[in-house]
Formats: sequence, C-alpha cells, structure tokens
Amino acid sequence: MELFQDSTAFAFVIIPVLVFLARILDVSIGTLRIIFVAKGLKGLAALLGFFEALIWLVAVAQVMQNLNSWQTYIAFALGFAAGNYVGVFLEERIALGNLLIRIITRQEADELVRVLWDEGYGVTSVDAQGEAGPVKVIFSVVKRKKLGKIISIIKKYNPKAFYTIEDMRYVTGSYLPPVIKRTLLPQLAFGKRK
Repeated sequence: MELFQDSTAFAFVIIPVLVFLARILDVSIGTLRIIFVAKGLKGLAALLGFFEALIWLVAVAQVMQNLNSWQTYIAFALGFAAGNYVGVFLEERIALGNLLIRIITRQEADELVRVLWDEGYGVTSVDAQGEAGPVKVIFSVVKRKKLGKIISIIKKYNPKAFYTIEDMRYVTGSYLPPVIKRTLLPQLAFGKRK
C-alpha cells in the first residue's frame, strides 16, 4: 500500500508498468484489427479500432504527463514490441479463415487423395505437365485450424510433395464442412463479408 502512496514510486514504477500493459493491449488489438480488415469483417474491425485508439490515447497521455521518467519511455517501447508478439500469437490461436493448399507431386498421388477424402477434405486432382515431366496437382480448401493435420497427412503419404498454402479472403460453394459457431466473433462482424 505504501507503494501507491509514494508519488515517486508511482511515477517511476506503477505508471511505466501500466503504460507497458496498455501498449501490449492496444498493439495486440491493432494486430487483430488489421487481420479482421483483411478478412472483410468491417464491423468487428471498427469496434476493435475504437478500443485500440482509446487505449493508445491513455498510454500516450501517461507518457506526456511523465516526461521526466525515462522508465515510461522504455515501458512504452517494450509494450509495443511485446504487443506485436502477443498479437501474432493470438492470431495464430484464432486461426480465422480458409486456406488453399496446392500440392504438386511427381509421385503417384491416388493414396494421398483417397486419405484426404476419407478425412473429410474436399480435393480436386488434376494431371499437369511440369518442367521435368508429368505431375499431379491437388487442390484443397481447408479451414486454417486444420492446417497442421493436412500437412501431416501430406508428409506421411507423399513426403517429397511440393506444396504451397495461400490465405483466402472469400470462399463460395458448399463442400466445406459446416462449422458450429462457438463464439460471439461471427455475430460481432455486423453483417456479411464483401
């Protein structure tokens, strides 16, 4: 309790800690906001933008009120760095959206295609011609949360396959398995994506 009553300790310890935490929060929110903008979730991005700006303003106000505290400057910068890390970590955990996986292989790919179908993935397989001869090109659109599983299947059944992964903003069609909404995230999007 004495720490809160001592104005020197408050200015040189408590304020920098609060600025550090505020920056982690506002930069993390900003990272997610940018991702939601890219995904077309306008309403959610706007809501996050409001809180990001508000928290940033509070943090900057504290820095401006404590110009004689170098600790506050350091806390501001460290909070920014940590906020980027936390934002990317959160984005990876949320794993929002769909991916296009393109697999190119010279080996026979029938077993890989069959296993992907058996696991419930939509797969399109095409014969193609590469620089070194005939190849098989396999396309699949998957939820980002399923990426690890599909990569392990590719490595198990066709370890020498070349594959690329592309982020997709919008998918139309009916093959993707239905997703049970378990969070408020879709409701906060305020409408359909465009």
